[in-house]
Amino acid sequence: MTHVVSDPCIRCKYTDCVDVCPVDCFREGPNMLVIDPDECIDCAVCIPECPVNAIYAEEDLPSDQLHFIKINADLTSAPGWKSITKRKDALPDADEWKDKTNKLSELVR
Repeated sequence: MTHVVSDPCIRCKYTDCVDVCPVDCFREGPNMLVIDPDECIDCAVCIPECPVNAIYAEEDLPSDQLHFIKINADLTSAPGWKSITKRKDALPDADEWKDKTNKLSELVR
């Protein structure tokens, strides 16, 4: 199993989770992070670090977020999605977006 970044991360991109990851499995896109399923060791240390509760163990992913399993896997190898290993500032308008839902249409691939 792996962990999955879901909808709440879109347009926020808080990177608290990156600092605690022991295997550097996070990839950074323009307005979201994803987890590389081939690198994730299922340690779960990232889950409590996410301020918007966007990270789930794959088996705990809410049914309306299951499509993020494929999104994480696909974007891991997408052009421009690079490994991120150190915390950065969140997006400038993250606080405006953190409580919004159904943000998939906002995802910049």
